[in-house]
Amino acid sequence: MTAHATATRKEWLAARLDLLEAEKELTRRSDELAQRRQALPWVRVDKPYRFETDAGNASLADLFAGRSQLLVYHFMFGVDYTAGCSSCSAIADGFNGIAVHLANHDVMLTAVSRAPLAKLQAYKQRMGWTFPWASSFGSDFNTDFSVWVSPEQQQAGTADYNYQRGRHAMDQSEYPQPVIEMATSCGTDAPTYTRDRPGMSAFVLEDGVVHHTYSTYARGLDGLWGMYPWLDRSPKGRNEAGIWWRRHDEYSAD
Repeated sequence: MTAHATATRKEWLAARLDLLEAEKELTRRSDELAQRRQALPWVRVDKPYRFETDAGNASLADLFAGRSQLLVYHFMFGVDYTAGCSSCSAIADGFNGIAVHLANHDVMLTAVSRAPLAKLQAYKQRMGWTFPWASSFGSDFNTDFSVWVSPEQQQAGTADYNYQRGRHAMDQSEYPQPVIEMATSCGTDAPTYTRDRPGMSAFVLEDGVVHHTYSTYARGLDGLWGMYPWLDRSPKGRNEAGIWWRRHDEYSAD
């Protein structure tokens, strides 16, 4: 017999209606936060960042591909990786299908990683993705947007990440086993793996000038994990005990 609380349909409906009020309040609060994001001041981007793309060498403005808005997912795929981060890969599985819809609503969504373009293209083909993916190899882009730290910064604990300066959870002398396993799955060690960081940034192009409008990192990416909103509505929730996800081609056929 289940240890979870059970009820009649009438009792369940009363509890559900009470929860519905809380859900509606959360929705209203989310709408307010979205408006506050959009009200943030813009910061002009003057540095001439260059990227390698399927279409050739490109500027940040080129990544807009004719749209006025650009969303960049900072995908953890370091220069020394042999495969993309499995967590970033799970997020990319979610946005791969919606990129075309955003592109037809004046919003370009692209991933950007430090790895050379050839590595990104090979991994993209392996995963069966179609979203644009640019290489920032040799650029300051990842450093400037706080998604890569140098070995010296990592060792000294002086990197900026998630709007804090200092030693982050990813800067450790001893790494937990799940991080080591994820690093190994990317073909590298834990310190190298964690020097790249996940995040997303938003930009706008107006009168030929690019402005940075928003960035988020760490748990700020929770809402972009396509599987989590579904798990949060499942009977057992996230039900996590360590790293349970894999790249979608690494699950067993069962």
